Amino acid sequence: MGTTIIGLIVIAVAVIYLVFIYNRLVSLRNQFKNAFAQIDVQLQRRHDLIPNLVEAAKAYLTHEKSTLTQVMEARNNAVSAQKDAAKDPGDGTKIQRLGGAENLLTKALANFYAVAENYPDLKANETIQQLMEELSSTENRVSFARQAYNDGVMSYNIFREQFPNNVIAGMFAFKETSQLELESPEARQAPKVAF
Repeated sequence: MGTTIIGLIVIAVAVIYLVFIYNRLVSLRNQFKNAFAQIDVQLQRRHDLIPNLVEAAKAYLTHEKSTLTQVMEARNNAVSAQKDAAKDPGDGTKIQRLGGAENLLTKALANFYAVAENYPDLKANETIQQLMEELSSTENRVSFARQAYNDGVMSYNIFREQFPNNVIAGMFAFKETSQLELESPEARQAPKVAF
């Protein structure tokens, strides 16, 4: 009788621990998905501003159609990757594709800004200035949202990989996910300065 009670207590403790781990995994997964939703909102804002900027700049950049086309193509690819990633923010492949698409969009916008420097009338246009300021503000918001998402992903992945959590995560298909990297490797390198 005593061993039966001890056995039942051990089983009850094991079940409670299993439930705790499972619920914690669910909680952490939902936290990083919520953080991705915040990124999604800011990326949508960014993607919505770009056509307005391109449309406003068309009159000034008549000889730079390839630059405008490049920006719009990169934007369309980023929108597609964003929609795909929003369906399952836990899918590392989709998150990596989104990061790559956003990096290409950032490069296209940087090229646009470089070209715009050669057009004083464009730089002086109030609408263009306002749109560029809104894009810059949105970039900051994306950075903050990305940091929250990456922190959530890191917490989830660490908890998921710890023993015995990894056994339970494997049993219930809690997969590892990827952080969202929006910086290109070139951006991480120190600039070369020559005197």
